[in-house]
Amino acid sequence: MYIFGYGSLINRASRQRTGQTGQAVPAVVEGLERHWGKVDGTYSISPLVAMPGEGRCNGVLVRVEEQALMHFDHRERGYTRIEVDPGQITQRDILQFDAPVWVYVKANPAPPCQHNPIMQTYVDTVLAGCLSISDAFARTFIETTSGWHHPLENDREAPKYGNLAGVEAAHLPMIDRLIHPVRVHG
Repeated sequence: MYIFGYGSLINRASRQRTGQTGQAVPAVVEGLERHWGKVDGTYSISPLVAMPGEGRCNGVLVRVEEQALMHFDHRERGYTRIEVDPGQITQRDILQFDAPVWVYVKANPAPPCQHNPIMQTYVDTVLAGCLSISDAFARTFIETTSGWHHPLENDREAPKYGNLAGVEAAHLPMIDRLIHPVRVHG
């Protein structure tokens, strides 16, 4: 089976903190909206959430063995795992779906706030994963994600995001340049 990762699961090192997956194949899912939002009381930060809608969302398709799926379900607690219609998946390398494709979604999430802000180390993890694919992929991620105007806490000196991984010092100035326009102009 496959998981469509649209946030921290884009980042290979972060993904491996949960379980082994196959190669990540960049893809776009039509009819999926991604934005920053609160999940539930178990999260002290506001992570990325997606829900069915009019948007489009880039991310990665990763093959996961059935026994590993429960580890990803635990990681994504507070979300609901739903099956994606393969017809919604575009801009992917040649990949024939011989198993279900799952995505973790959240209906009606609350927006980030001062008590549950977006964490810079979460942004860093996701964008380091995006940059490992390409600069264009990272720009598309930013352009297709809503809610950049919500509170963001720079926790780089004392990380609060538990799956921080795969972020190198060289990524930080690139990430700052990428998100600066959306943070300033909303």
